[in-house]
Amino acid sequence: MSDKEYTVIEIVDVLRRRAVGDKISAIARSTGMNRKTVRKYIRIAEGKGFTKEPDTKVEDMAYAVFRELHDNGNDRDGSTRDSILLPHKESITDWVEHERLTLTKVHMKLLWSGVKTSYSSLYRFAQEHIGLPGNHGTVRMAETEPGEVAEVDFGRLGYLFDKTLNRMRLLYALVVTLVFSRYQYVHITRKQDLPALIGGIDEAWEFFGGVTRRLIIDNMKAAVVKSHRYEPIFNRTFLEYSQYQGFIIDPAVARHPQGKATVERLATSR
Repeated sequence: MSDKEYTVIEIVDVLRRRAVGDKISAIARSTGMNRKTVRKYIRIAEGKGFTKEPDTKVEDMAYAVFRELHDNGNDRDGSTRDSILLPHKESITDWVEHERLTLTKVHMKLLWSGVKTSYSSLYRFAQEHIGLPGNHGTVRMAETEPGEVAEVDFGRLGYLFDKTLNRMRLLYALVVTLVFSRYQYVHITRKQDLPALIGGIDEAWEFFGGVTRRLIIDNMKAAVVKSHRYEPIFNRTFLEYSQYQGFIIDPAVARHPQGKATVERLATSR
């Protein structure tokens, strides 16, 4: 386990947590890595100029760390990414510039079309070939807690008659709550899967006008592959989405509502 090497996406997660001040022990608990591995990644990144300054390009640093560890001298990521996405450049440009779609929705459209690529690859492609700005706004209030944390959870609403299927169907609510103000956004869905989770959170960011620095999630199957008190394993696509949007995932403790007390309290008060 101590010799296991992780992907660029997972190294990005380590550096982003370090950039906001998390200690090595906290990063290890949140990512499921051991402290030795976390310390190694941070040490290599710091040797390449990684700091906690806001303008630090964390993703570039993670790629640099990954390349040094593997030492193959052939960074083919850019050429491979371009070979996959360049044939679709016109469609991607139209979706972003004319239809005003977020990259999250662009990524979903590509997947539906059979184009397999990651959020981070699409994001870098859009920066280099379309001129997409590299910074996404976050809700920030200096020296205060507003905009720092949001909580998200699914709740069961009940059954509603579906005229199309001529039967009753169960409805769910995805509730996203800003912890400081208790301001909420509710997304109605018929499923509790990953598209519903990402779609609902994406709408919440648009509704709030920004993205919180951290998002506390329930240990829902859509986002957490392995629920564990100290070593949770996150769904890869959801982890990539969090990095694209710029928030850090903090899982709630399994079977422990106090781990996300705000959204639980508001849900039970209705």
